[in-house]
Amino acid sequence: MDADAAPVRKAALLWALGRVGLGVTALLAPRPLLAPWLGPSVLRTTAEVTGRALGGRDLVLGTGAAWMLAQGGDARPWVLGCAAADTADAAATLLARRRLPVAGRRLVTVAAAGSALTGAVLCLLLPRVSASPRV
Repeated sequence: MDADAAPVRKAALLWALGRVGLGVTALLAPRPLLAPWLGPSVLRTTAEVTGRALGGRDLVLGTGAAWMLAQGGDARPWVLGCAAADTADAAATLLARRRLPVAGRRLVTVAAAGSALTGAVLCLLLPRVSASPRV
């Protein structure tokens, strides 16, 4: 691994592990995580299903990115997938903004757009790795 790439890989790994943490949290306790975003009147079943679905997505994407980064493989496709998911979250929030609580929509829009931008920058900075990862 190129020494210049080590700080970028470390930053990307921490970013990916944050997504894993968010995914696990959403799987275990979806309603408290979604209430600020969707509002207190969101149906319990809807919050649980949606939260767990998003949690599973983030757990898989974050784990894939973290695994490739830890193994020295090309994590860019995983990082790009994470950034794309965050872009979709921000866009979905903006499209439904009139029906969402103000504080929640602002929080999620800023967090999702910020994470999408972070992922895009990391994807540009991460080196292309042609060797297959160690398994």
